[in-house]
Amino acid sequence: MGSVGRGRALFTAGNAHQNIVCGRAHQIGALALIAATFFLTRALDRLYDVPIPSHPSLSTVAGESPVGTLFQHPGFLSWPNRGYGTSLSLKIYVYEESEVDGLRELMRGRDGKISAESCAKGQWGTQVKIHHLLLKSKFRTSRKEEADLFFVPSYVKCVRMNGGLNDKEINQTYVKVLGQMPYFRLSGGRDHVFVFPSGAGAHLFRSWAVFLNRSIILTPEGDRTDKRPISSFHTWKDIIIPGNVDDGLTTFYESRIVQPIPLSKRKYLANFLGRAQGKVGRLQLLDLAKQYPDKLESPELQLTGPNKLGRVEYFTHLRNAKFCLSPRGESSWTLRFYESFFVECVPVILSDQIELPFQNVIDYTLISIKWPSTQIGPQLLKYLESIPDEAIESMIAGGREVRCLWVYLPESEPCSAMLGILWELQRKVRRFHQSVETFWLHNQSIVNREFVEFHGWRTPLPLP
Repeated sequence: MGSVGRGRALFTAGNAHQNIVCGRAHQIGALALIAATFFLTRALDRLYDVPIPSHPSLSTVAGESPVGTLFQHPGFLSWPNRGYGTSLSLKIYVYEESEVDGLRELMRGRDGKISAESCAKGQWGTQVKIHHLLLKSKFRTSRKEEADLFFVPSYVKCVRMNGGLNDKEINQTYVKVLGQMPYFRLSGGRDHVFVFPSGAGAHLFRSWAVFLNRSIILTPEGDRTDKRPISSFHTWKDIIIPGNVDDGLTTFYESRIVQPIPLSKRKYLANFLGRAQGKVGRLQLLDLAKQYPDKLESPELQLTGPNKLGRVEYFTHLRNAKFCLSPRGESSWTLRFYESFFVECVPVILSDQIELPFQNVIDYTLISIKWPSTQIGPQLLKYLESIPDEAIESMIAGGREVRCLWVYLPESEPCSAMLGILWELQRKVRRFHQSVETFWLHNQSIVNREFVEFHGWRTPLPLP
């Protein structure tokens, strides 16, 4: 029967159905069927109306959680379901330093003399910590073909600061490394993850805009357009991570190098413990401290000499105020913001362009203050004085619960920076990738411009 004939037959059957006369018995039967269907549907709804299973390390609230639910159980944070899923399900491939020519130089320097241990401290320590945590992660895979994401290890900030590579060598080495990665070429870098932990961000790799403009960048640094014509941070693909707080502050409470002290015993209303570096906001704080020495402690820190504050002495001073002022330095992020949570003073952000981590989970208005950097003066101290101790204690209590997200521990912990980063990475996973150099055919094979299938691609591969 042709298509027209099939259409006529269906039309005729439909008309015949419409001409059937429904008697009382048919009506009663139809009503009974409707009622049975209704009650069966309600029963099934109740059967499946159970809480969405949560990840064992986090209490998950369906939909968008009210702000208050984030702080119901200390150390357990609610991750929003939308866009993340109900549990972590990731496969991450971590490149070995020996499998790609040049990768070892990005981790050890040209002579291979820089150790991972020496790079694990300071602001660049996150490059080492994230790498080492991924090596031990249950989400790590040894099979590239099944990986959702690819992690490219590099300690390049530490290497540069210790003279292991200069800027030109860093750029050349990154280009050489990326040219040897077929999977980077396959996705145009969309599924490859890089860590750039300093204020310069991805600008440490001068050609990042050509090669990494689609890759996922983990960095504490957000917008840098105040210093450069273009920012290397993009909210749609990159992830803000916490700074690397001194391990002596983030250990278990009893073994921390300093302990918080009660508000009533703190000598100052506020403090700023940092170098001026010629920055306007910091210089204003130094002047303000001279005007109000009984309210604001702000000695200009020295890196060397007799006036240099030691590690323990620095944190002892930091804990001695109700508010820790956190102005920008060379860039918008400041480690002092994170440190303040462990000495339990309320951070006051004086950096207008700052980006903060895990903003889908944390309401920062509950645990910090952000004040315009253009309004640094007596009015700031007057405002801080007006805040009752009860409100300060409440903010400190909220910060006490979320500060676990600043600590770089394994994802097996109920709350850690690594766990938060993995949740954010999961949101970046794409089912499908394409690049300007990948094409596909009717049999789902992926080919290049010369119609060579992906498994036949050879390295090193040319890049722009």
